[in-house]
Amino acid sequence: MPTPILQPGEIEAGAPPAPWLKLPAASPFAARAQRLEALAADHALADYLRFVAALCRAQHEAYALLPAAVPPSAATLERCRIHAMPPLDAANLARDAAWHPALKHILSAVSAQAAAPARAAIERLGALDAPALAAVAGGLLRHDGENLDRAAAPFVAAALQVYGHRLAAALDVRDVGRPETLALCPVCGSPPVAGSVHVGAEHGLRYLHCALCGSEWNVVRIKCSSCENTKGIAYYGIEHGSAAVKAETCDACRSYLKILYLEKDPAADPLADDLASIALDLLLDEQGYQRSGLNYFLIPGPS
Repeated sequence: MPTPILQPGEIEAGAPPAPWLKLPAASPFAARAQRLEALAADHALADYLRFVAALCRAQHEAYALLPAAVPPSAATLERCRIHAMPPLDAANLARDAAWHPALKHILSAVSAQAAAPARAAIERLGALDAPALAAVAGGLLRHDGENLDRAAAPFVAAALQVYGHRLAAALDVRDVGRPETLALCPVCGSPPVAGSVHVGAEHGLRYLHCALCGSEWNVVRIKCSSCENTKGIAYYGIEHGSAAVKAETCDACRSYLKILYLEKDPAADPLADDLASIALDLLLDEQGYQRSGLNYFLIPGPS
């Protein structure tokens, strides 16, 4: 019996649709720590990358220590789904003391490896009560650059990421309504840290990676993820740098977001590779572009 030959489009038509949203299935922090250690070799920021690796190992430990996450009520999930609002509200995360044990563990785990400014920040955070911690976390999640304690920010962000990942993992994709615009995370409303072009079942599709809860959502390629412009899109890389890391720039809003090409480096991690490619940020800053993404371990000072 002859083998039928599929015509163009028939393979795609028979394939299951790629998910528009991918919730974090498990802790990514141990693998991220390994990636940071690998990237630190012969890197100008080796000490900082290794310190963030230690933070990530502490995050992995804290993830296992936290109790099972309690998702929002069924009524809240239904209301958010109907109106395409993020079911996890960053402001509520900041006020919820459930992330405080993660912070306590992280501060204890990395204190011995911290440089003097970081140790001073650890001491400040350790002395704060619950309302004060909520205020610090709220300012961080609101991106309150004027009053932000930048030395303390990575530790608070690390704890919030652990809690955000736990909460997002407890959701069902069906609980999340697809918004009209995809500039922010549909799950918690936070900015992306970077995007990645996938391999495997989602080969060639771009997913943005949430800086806070770790969820990923599909955004078509060659389109500004910030203003949705499709003209004047360009791609920058660093000569002799990683071929897996590019920056997608938009001339309409003068913003950029880094894109990782997993086909070129399957081990690339949105947060880790974003940190390690800071030379690309410096290049684009000179060209007059601003980041549309956010890395809580690389928060710039006030301009």
